[in-house]
Amino acid sequence: MRGKWYYAIIGAAVGVMVILVFPNAVNDAPHPVEVRPSTVKPFAVPNQLFFANEPLPLDRLDVQEKLDREVLVNSYWQSNNLLMLKRAVKYFPIMEPILEKNGIPDDFKYLALIESGLQNVVSPAGAAGYWQIMKTTGRENGLVVDQDIDERYHIVKSTEVACAYLNEAYERFGNWTLAAASYNMGMSGTEHRLEEQQVDNYYDLLLNSETARYVYRIAAVKHIHENLNAFGYVFHEDQGYKFPAMDTIAVEGPVESWIQWAIDHGATYQTLREYNPWIRNDHWTYNASGQTITLSLPKK
Repeated sequence: MRGKWYYAIIGAAVGVMVILVFPNAVNDAPHPVEVRPSTVKPFAVPNQLFFANEPLPLDRLDVQEKLDREVLVNSYWQSNNLLMLKRAVKYFPIMEPILEKNGIPDDFKYLALIESGLQNVVSPAGAAGYWQIMKTTGRENGLVVDQDIDERYHIVKSTEVACAYLNEAYERFGNWTLAAASYNMGMSGTEHRLEEQQVDNYYDLLLNSETARYVYRIAAVKHIHENLNAFGYVFHEDQGYKFPAMDTIAVEGPVESWIQWAIDHGATYQTLREYNPWIRNDHWTYNASGQTITLSLPKK
């Protein structure tokens, strides 16, 4: 007859085997928070919403549905929204006084936000910079756009050009909503659609899918960013991105090597291009003789 020690040893061996075979069995139980589903819900369409002091006709069901789509798509794109909020802290203070000086409603900063995410990006059509300006438009409005310098990437100068365009569009269409839509599809294209369809406002136009969503997206992003708590965002301005204290330096052309120039001024080529993204080459020789540009570098 086997003793109790025998059975104790057998039991211990079985226990060890269970642990070896099922090493995660003890840890597989989900944490209570993991069991609870994420809170995913629709948000109420606002009863009233303005873009550039012009009301969206939210008494119309089709307008409610189109706005709702943009609110849902953009409010649940949390990572992108947080990045835009962080960049807005950095760039909006530069754009806002330029908009105000030119008589452009402050809401148009959200147009830049949806155009580029406040990044110096290039579209498939070749529009570039924070305001997504085409080469022809930039040149027609006095920007230098060549292989060495492209001022569409200059936040101050490109904002001035955007303001000039929007003021011209406002004079042409008589309201800011159509001016905004024309920023996406062009003034001539917008005017042609209005005449062709015999209507006088954005909300009655049948448009390509991008322009048809355009004003709704601007309005939705504005609504989300101005009501963060209602959409579950916790964000404080001190969490946004910032510029360091900067020095400005006037430089006469030509410059044979920006890399060497940066080194000579106690900086790196990366830093030079980071804060002067309108420099588009490692030298400045094209049409540079007799020209002066102003650069920004972090204070030492």
